[in-house]
Amino acid sequence: MMAGARVEVDERKENPMDFALWKSAKPGEPSWDSPWGKGRPGWHIECSTMSTKYLGPTLDFHGGGSDLIFPHHENEIAQSEGATGVHPFVRYWVHNGFITINEEKMSKSLGNFKTVYDLLKEYEPETIRYFILNTHYRSPLDFSKERLEEAGRSLERLRTAQNNLREIQQVITVGPDADSLALRDKVAEMRKGFFDAMSDDFNTSLAISFIFALAKEINVYHNAIMGGTKKPDGKLVEQMEKAWKEMIGVIGILENEPQANAQGGAVSNEEAEIAARIEERQAARKARDFARADAIRDELAARGIILEDTPQGVRWKRK
Repeated sequence: MMAGARVEVDERKENPMDFALWKSAKPGEPSWDSPWGKGRPGWHIECSTMSTKYLGPTLDFHGGGSDLIFPHHENEIAQSEGATGVHPFVRYWVHNGFITINEEKMSKSLGNFKTVYDLLKEYEPETIRYFILNTHYRSPLDFSKERLEEAGRSLERLRTAQNNLREIQQVITVGPDADSLALRDKVAEMRKGFFDAMSDDFNTSLAISFIFALAKEINVYHNAIMGGTKKPDGKLVEQMEKAWKEMIGVIGILENEPQANAQGGAVSNEEAEIAARIEERQAARKARDFARADAIRDELAARGIILEDTPQGVRWKRK
């Protein structure tokens, strides 16, 4: 903001802080007649004109990259409120951070430009969505193969917890005990923490951490129940399911039916092939050909596919 620090001070300005509403015509540029001679609207006034014409003097949300805060959006505020006399021009500003690829600026000139369509050829849509939401939208976002693969593994961990929650629901429940009552309070705190984070400038990164905290408690409780050391508290299980559905519903993940993996349903050629190999293994076990069954398990494990034999059938997940 220091006069002359960024560019030379324009002698036509009455004050160095002034900005152009109308630009003088340059050779070859479109121009219109005005009281100040031929010219065109300045970049900032174009946006204020369109916004107020179609949306009124006050906007609920206005967004853009963080590089637009100064001078563009600050100038929009000044000229819009100056013209209409209405404050505020915008109730909520939403500025996103920059995207990099392997810690380098993403640009067509560097040849590292990626579109969503490019990524969908390699990754499931939910993996991309989770990856993006795991970073606060105002923070820089770095795309890399390693981080996208880690996002996929994180989703698998959440799917495991979701399957475990469904298994708990199949077990006959009993009344609460001291531990389950304490866990009820803990689940309520996690749910509150999640929604507090989402209400604090859409802090999806923090919100997702509460989903993982709940997933951990589900897994521990599942292991205790399946290990025979506990009987499930029905009210607690209902509370866990309600909180889980609310939280993942807001983030928009795990919308594909997770039991499809356990029952052979598939949403891709790879999943169909895995389901077929699982069926072969089951047939080998039934025929007491345990060497063949173990060979199939080992083959899938070498590909990063882990099989879990449960009372509800075979489940698989990625390593």
